[in-house]
Amino acid sequence: MKVSEQMDLLLKGCVDVVRPEDLEKRLEQAQKEGRGLVVKVGFDPSAPDLHLGHTVVIRKMRHFQMLGHTVVFLIGDFTGMIGDPTGKKATRPQLTREQVLANAETYKRQIFKLLDPEKTVVDFNSRWLGALTSEDWIRLTAKVTVAQMLERDDFAKRLAAGQPIALHELLYPVAQAYDSVALKADVELGGTDQLFNLLVGRDLMEKMGLPPQIVMTLPLLPGLDGVEKMSKSLGNYVAVEDPPEEMFGKLMSISDELMWLYWELLTDTPASELAALKKRVEQGQEHPMEVKFRLAHTITRDFHGEDAAREAEAHFRKVHQRREVPEEVQEITLPAGEPQLLAKLLVASGLAPSNAEARRLMSQGGVKVEGTVVSDPFTTVPCTAGSALLVQVGKRRFARLRFDPRS
Repeated sequence: MKVSEQMDLLLKGCVDVVRPEDLEKRLEQAQKEGRGLVVKVGFDPSAPDLHLGHTVVIRKMRHFQMLGHTVVFLIGDFTGMIGDPTGKKATRPQLTREQVLANAETYKRQIFKLLDPEKTVVDFNSRWLGALTSEDWIRLTAKVTVAQMLERDDFAKRLAAGQPIALHELLYPVAQAYDSVALKADVELGGTDQLFNLLVGRDLMEKMGLPPQIVMTLPLLPGLDGVEKMSKSLGNYVAVEDPPEEMFGKLMSISDELMWLYWELLTDTPASELAALKKRVEQGQEHPMEVKFRLAHTITRDFHGEDAAREAEAHFRKVHQRREVPEEVQEITLPAGEPQLLAKLLVASGLAPSNAEARRLMSQGGVKVEGTVVSDPFTTVPCTAGSALLVQVGKRRFARLRFDPRS
C-alpha cells in the first residue's frame, strides 16, 4: 500500500499527531527497508473488564497491524501497581501484584477479539522497570524536571487546591516514558487524556539518544448517554464481553447524533464511505434507524461473529420493534398469598435493587405487566397460587413471576 494511503487509514479518527510529517517519513523509510514500525500501546490492568471506549485505541492498533507493522500490547504490571494519576483528584489506591496479574489475563483474552494474536507482541513492563536499580532510577529521574511534571493539569490543580500529591505519582509518567525507551518505539498510541504521558516519552527518548516516538491520540469515547465518557462506574458502557443481545440492545439505545461518532471510532468503515452514508441519511434516502441497525450489527459481529450478530438483531427486532416477548423468559418463583405491592415483588425477584428504585421505574413508565404499562408506584397485583405474571422492566429485561404456595 502506498504511504499516502497508509496515512489516510492511520490518521482516521486521531486528535493529536506529533508529528504527521515524522510519521510519513518513518513509514517511507520502513517501506524502503522492508520492515514494520514498532507501535506501542500501554494498558494498566486496573480493572478486569474492557469496554468499547478502550477499543478505540485497540482498533487503531489493528490498523497498524493490517499494514504490516509490529504492534506491542504492553501490559503495565509494574506501572499498574503505581496507578495512573491521569484525571484523578486524589491518589489512587495501589493494587497488589496478584490483582494486576489476574486482570492482565482477562485483558489478553479480550484484546484478541480485535487483534491478530499471531501478529501481536504482548509484553510486561516489569521486565525492564523491575530490573532498574536504585542508581538507575536516580539517573533516570535526573532527566525529568519537577517543573515539567507540574505542567500536568491534574497535578497543578491538586497543588493549587492543597491536595496531596504522593511522590510515587510523579514517577508514573517517567516509568511510562521509559517503556518507550526500552521498546525503541516508533509510535505510541493513547487517549487524548494520555497526551502528557506520551510527550514525556518522546522527550525522554530524545534525551537518551533515540529517535523520538511519534505520538498519536484518539478521542475518549462518549458513553451511551452521549454526555460523559464511557465508564463502568457511570453505567454508560458496553463491555467487550457483553452477551451479543445485550451489546446489540445497548448500541441501539444511542442517539442518532452519537451514532456517527461510533461509526467513526468503533468500525473500520472508510471516512469517504461514512461521509456518503451520512449524506444519504440527510437527504432522506436512508432512515437513521436502519443505519443504526447496521452499526450495532457491525460492532456486535466484530466481537461475537456474524451468526451471533444476526441472531441478536433478529431478537431486537422481534422484542423491541414488534413489541414481542422473547422465546426464552427467566422464570422466578415467589410465595403465593395476598395481593402485594408490585414494587416489592420487583425487589424480591431481583428486577429492582430497592423499593425506591422500583417506584421510580414505575413512575417513569419503565415497568409493564402482561404488556401494559404500570405507572402507579403503589399498584398491587394478585399473588394467587399457581398463577403467573409476565413483567418487563426497561427495554430488555423480561421475567415471568410464578406464585407457589410452597415457597
